Amino acid sequence: MRSILSLTGACAAGALVFATAGLAGQPVTQTLNPPAPSYYTCNTVGNGTICTGNPPIESFGPIDTAIEGAPIVCGTGAGAFDVFDQATDQVSARRVYDADGNLVRRVLTDDYTLGVFSNPLTGATLPYYQSDIRTDVLAVPGDLGSATETATWNIHYHAAGDGAPVFIHTGRTITAPDGTIEFRAGQLDFLKVFVDGDTALLDPICAALGG
Repeated sequence: MRSILSLTGACAAGALVFATAGLAGQPVTQTLNPPAPSYYTCNTVGNGTICTGNPPIESFGPIDTAIEGAPIVCGTGAGAFDVFDQATDQVSARRVYDADGNLVRRVLTDDYTLGVFSNPLTGATLPYYQSDIRTDVLAVPGDLGSATETATWNIHYHAAGDGAPVFIHTGRTITAPDGTIEFRAGQLDFLKVFVDGDTALLDPICAALGG
């Protein structure tokens, strides 16, 4: 959830081809820019370097969604509350460097084994499932600030005991280096709420949490 709420909060305010990863690579001797974090394993493959790895599993929360980006608020008056978020996320990461050792592509795949929205006043909960793939292509090799991100989203919220989801965020977005969404397609309910202003879509979430 952090990734999509950060994206919506920001809105409210040339691929290279390498040999397949299955081919055996050679140890990397060149300097990589920027360096790959320590959890990556890097090998020289074809005319560049490919690094893959998994950062430590991240567990967080319950925390206020206002901390993550765009806050989700339910209820009115004394009964109003910010929705809290709790999750456990396993990330699979891949980096592609060119022949000069500069990063040109980064892929991050999130798989949430736990996702829960909650009402901090009552303890009511609403579980969710999330997976997403975020691919950054750098216009300036080695400069992450020049990355255009293509993301595929798959987020479903299900009230306890109910089969149909009460809220869905699935589809594809393309985000420019400055945070501007250049393209969007699919049932992207969070963007409809925080970018288009259709806050009524949050009513089923708030109802499930007693708001």
